Amino acid sequence: MDKFLSCDWGTSSFRLRLVEVPSLKVLAEEKSDQGIANSHTLWQQSGDKDPDKRLMFYLNLVGGYIQHIEKKIAGSLKGIPLVFSGMASSSIGMRSLPYGPLPFHTAGAGILSALFEENENFNHPILLISGIQSEEDVMRGEETQLVGVMKGLEDKEGEKVFIFPGTHSKHIVVKDQQVVGFKTYMTGEFFHLLTTKSILASSVEKNMTFDEKENLESFDQGVKEAVHSNLLNATFRVRTNELFDKMAPKENYHYLSGLLIGTELKELLQQDSAKIYLCCSSNLKSRYEAALIALGIGGVQVFSGPWIEEAVIRGQFQIYNQLQKR
Repeated sequence: MDKFLSCDWGTSSFRLRLVEVPSLKVLAEEKSDQGIANSHTLWQQSGDKDPDKRLMFYLNLVGGYIQHIEKKIAGSLKGIPLVFSGMASSSIGMRSLPYGPLPFHTAGAGILSALFEENENFNHPILLISGIQSEEDVMRGEETQLVGVMKGLEDKEGEKVFIFPGTHSKHIVVKDQQVVGFKTYMTGEFFHLLTTKSILASSVEKNMTFDEKENLESFDQGVKEAVHSNLLNATFRVRTNELFDKMAPKENYHYLSGLLIGTELKELLQQDSAKIYLCCSSNLKSRYEAALIALGIGGVQVFSGPWIEEAVIRGQFQIYNQLQKR
């Protein structure tokens, strides 16, 4: 193939890209907030339970975005393979696939997937990539990103920890190219709930100017507080910070952010020999870098910007190629 369609379908976001092979250059793309959760709600409203009709329902949604890309490039994409990763293979996705087990190789071998041939209703062959489970945790999407990150690394041996920040941050442990464990941290979701739905909401004020001196100091204090404090007690200090005029609501916003990110990252202090990689979007990069510095964790390699955003493309392509070799 000389092109493929890359679909990264998350819980709350959708991204479809036309990718050139073998350069993996993005030729055109479509993005929206039509995530799997919204799509599943629409499917439920239809009242149908037929799994084949469910698959076509989701594919028809994707088909609209494919048509938009066809208009952009003024050409047909008929027959171009379509690769899905993320929540498309979940219980609320287009077709529920079982999770694959640990360990799995970072070149993509061992990740479960399903192939669907093109037909008269949808003229694209489909590869649907599933997620991974441990005895206590699950992930969908990050495994594909990790394969894409590892593909770009020169040093693939030894023990490594990859941090993927987000609503549900993932810390993935790799030993000699085998993923042997991972943990999910509900950092972003807790922050949203505490700042909008809890008693702390009136003590914080959303403030995105992270680089101001007072905000940085408040964030740093939160990170360091996390190391030795009980989180359930420390979060109430957000309220007393405001009541006792110790911090303004804007500063408190960053204190709470530091407290939660510090709680997520403090387990890394127990990592003696593992190389740490931070893989994140630009809006979280500064916070996680500052938190790692505050914790005294050095030597971290940071991946962000377009390179990390396109890791999912490299991962999808690698997994697709692994499947072709079977």
